[in-house]
Amino acid sequence: MLRTVEQLIEGADLAGKRVLVRVDFNVPIDDGEVTDDTRIRAALPTLRRLLDAGATLYLVSHLGRPKGAPDERYRMGPVARRLSQLLGREVRYRATAGPAAPEQQAFVAEAPAGSVTLLENSRFDARETENDPELARVLASYADYYVNDAFGAAHRAHATTEAVARLLPSAAGDLMAAELRALGRLVDEPERPFVVVLGGAKVSDKLGVLERLVELADAVLVGGAMAYTFELAKGGRVGASLVEPDVVDTAKRVLATAEARGVRLVLPADSVCAETLEAGAATAVHPSGAIPDGWMGLDIGPEAVAEFTASLQGARTVFWNGPLGVFETPPFDAGTTAIAKVVAGLDAYTVVGGGDSIAALNATGLQERIDHVSTGGGASLEFVEGAELPGVAALGAD
Repeated sequence: MLRTVEQLIEGADLAGKRVLVRVDFNVPIDDGEVTDDTRIRAALPTLRRLLDAGATLYLVSHLGRPKGAPDERYRMGPVARRLSQLLGREVRYRATAGPAAPEQQAFVAEAPAGSVTLLENSRFDARETENDPELARVLASYADYYVNDAFGAAHRAHATTEAVARLLPSAAGDLMAAELRALGRLVDEPERPFVVVLGGAKVSDKLGVLERLVELADAVLVGGAMAYTFELAKGGRVGASLVEPDVVDTAKRVLATAEARGVRLVLPADSVCAETLEAGAATAVHPSGAIPDGWMGLDIGPEAVAEFTASLQGARTVFWNGPLGVFETPPFDAGTTAIAKVVAGLDAYTVVGGGDSIAALNATGLQERIDHVSTGGGASLEFVEGAELPGVAALGAD
């Protein structure tokens, strides 16, 4: 059993103590403003609990994909401002060359007791993704305890998620603990029928979890561009739709495994298609296995929405990860939005993960009707697949 924040507070007097908290503040920023603060809000319970216990907090996160060096596009300043608004208190931040830079270390040393300091983007330091022990030692020197509340980064063995956890007494934050409990319900004797909805562009990104889910689930509904690789595996014609020819044989194996186990693997009966991917493009609906040359399948069609809806009725456990169309480009968001409404209305234990799936819920105002909205796309998939998450395993090492 992992030690939780609650147990850490019960077992140690945190008044005046320093706590390094790994958060997942990898949020979208446009024109210097955070445009979706879901991940920041998700960390608030842990931060408030630690502050109420009298701790001084140093928060560390990555943001975007800088190349191991400072990049003005990915500075944490906008995140600090938004977090300050949400917490209702000052969040200290100084633009530096990285979380372990000399000017960052000096700023940390100046932190008043009980304050909140957001460190600079962890990926400004190339040693972060190398899980470098020296970087971890510098970060560990900032604090007396370490809390990991960044489930979305738990599948990465990085300095801020793995190496530093082995140098300090550690605990799982409230969000981390909630993610592990919620996802654990999917793989540990889920209430049946258990229906999975998987979308996204690439089969290769989700091969492992697909093969695991055809062992766990009663039905797997596949949408998004990945469905067309399965159609190709079945001998269908998919026009100019996005496919991965090199994983067709694997798709055939998944289909065969599902059939042998009596698991319904449902592909979209029809697709909303267009010749160009742009907002307002002329569309036509075609059978997903008979898309004309030059046309692309860009969303599940009305028959597919009806079949997916029917497959979800009566489900007692539902896991949904990934959009069912090119959600960010209307009108190819309709299928994802329709299924979001269906999932939110079910009398079932529902878990939704993946940025576009969550965006669909937000757009329809349905997020509160989902039992658990996972902040970890890749991490949630790897957990369900059965992989060990380095950021979780390290928390038991102190």
